[in-house]
Amino acid sequence: MKYLPVLSVLLLFWGCKPSPHPAHPDYAVKKPEVRYAPDKKNLAKMVKQLQGSPYVWAEEGPNYFDCSGFTYYLYGSMGIEIPRTAREQAKTGKRISPKELQYGDLIFFATDRRHPRKITHVGMYLGDGWFTHASTVKNEVVYSNLFTSPYYKKRLKVCRRYLPQSSLSLASTNEPAWRTSTQHMTSKQTKTISSKQGKAILIKAPMQQIEQPPKQTGNYYVQVGSFVGRPKSSLIYLIEKHGFPHKSITFSQNGKRISKLLIGPYPSREAALAIRTKVRKQIQKDAFIAEIR
Repeated sequence: MKYLPVLSVLLLFWGCKPSPHPAHPDYAVKKPEVRYAPDKKNLAKMVKQLQGSPYVWAEEGPNYFDCSGFTYYLYGSMGIEIPRTAREQAKTGKRISPKELQYGDLIFFATDRRHPRKITHVGMYLGDGWFTHASTVKNEVVYSNLFTSPYYKKRLKVCRRYLPQSSLSLASTNEPAWRTSTQHMTSKQTKTISSKQGKAILIKAPMQQIEQPPKQTGNYYVQVGSFVGRPKSSLIYLIEKHGFPHKSITFSQNGKRISKLLIGPYPSREAALAIRTKVRKQIQKDAFIAEIR
């Protein structure tokens, strides 16, 4: 019986948390009070304050947020009006490439498997792959990283800039918010944190790794291997992690289903050879060139 008080406290705590998907959502859009000038320093202040805020569908603050409500609140609090929904936010503002991402830019994702091109989620970019967003998985505002999350890297579709360009050059805070708070990060993310310094060890990776690779043409491939059945998902993940285009060719041989895992195509043997050097070093030391017509 000595555990009863503890259990009661836990039940009381969870009972006070709002439902992420209320039965009767409040769809009335409430414009946030303008409290800050539109600059990076004020954005960083809000980002730090709002980490861990509960996710609630159709809410735009100041206490609860859905993903687009969170970005709507951040910008609205600085007097910058943006559309309320992620899909509409992705249509306005200055479109930029992932290579051009700066602090405060909005990044948009397609997370619905049934509609792979439909924008369904939004976050705000912080730098070095980090972004903040109201997560429907964690049901709160969290930090995530494009470089360490294959899920988000694969689904990134659009990048937009709303913050005035001049404000991006203003003096930044000494400690960006995502470096000083680890309370709401996932266990995978906290592995990148130094317990002595309290700072994130920034993950350096080329921005090309989070861009959708362009479609390529040609007859030359780097063959990673042949497999009975499907290639291992871990191997495909490794190929995608390094940004290589790939495909599988499947055929029957002696009553068995055989799959060839290929990286490419490339327009010439020379181009394929250059890629083979990287593949042998990073993925499969026995990779070879295959010409398919």
